[in-house]
Amino acid sequence: MAELIDWKNNARGRKFIASFSGGKDSVLALYKAVRVGEAIGLIVMLEEQGKSSRSHGMPPELIHAQAKSLGLPVYTAAASWTDYEKVFSGLLENAKNQGAEVLVTGDLDMPAHGCWHDKVTQNVGLKLGMPLWEMNHHEAVEEFINLGFITIVVTVNLSLGMREEDLGRTLTHEYVKELVARGIDPCGEGGEFHTTVIDGPIFNYPIPVRKGEIIQDGEYAFLPLELDQ
Repeated sequence: MAELIDWKNNARGRKFIASFSGGKDSVLALYKAVRVGEAIGLIVMLEEQGKSSRSHGMPPELIHAQAKSLGLPVYTAAASWTDYEKVFSGLLENAKNQGAEVLVTGDLDMPAHGCWHDKVTQNVGLKLGMPLWEMNHHEAVEEFINLGFITIVVTVNLSLGMREEDLGRTLTHEYVKELVARGIDPCGEGGEFHTTVIDGPIFNYPIPVRKGEIIQDGEYAFLPLELDQ
């Protein structure tokens, strides 16, 4: 059990690679980890064609813009769900060869046993760091906002209480209260929504973005963001 408790603190005094979605949880985890350890880069998995991130559907140019503002290299690889673990493990091996000792993720609710990230990190000889593990969801969002991070809602699940009008909104204390009143997890841990972070204390400058046309796909609605150059 002692090792499990260290999931929250394993980045302390160590070099780490961070699994990065560009959303609020991965950014908050990165913020906490860089205060106690040394980041050597970001890992972002892409879908098969390599045109968008697997987790949040972000275009690679926006991911690279975030990484540039964060001052970190980004390591990407395209994979299907079939070969996802093999490709992800390859990126971890590469990070380990470059000095990484820990993989940092933004997960809050991983089970103490049977955690996929724990399995793959052990397989390649890395430790797992989850600075947000078992954190209260409301407290995590409140801390994120209080730190000055700016994030935009870019994906909503319309079957879970979210609305198309939520797309493009910025997470604020007032908006969080509204989400809670609507019965929605303010962290979106049930898949209610995803966000893209465009500024905050670990960014060297804000990411200029422009909003595209909303896309609907079944129970989901998406707001594409593009770099505003």
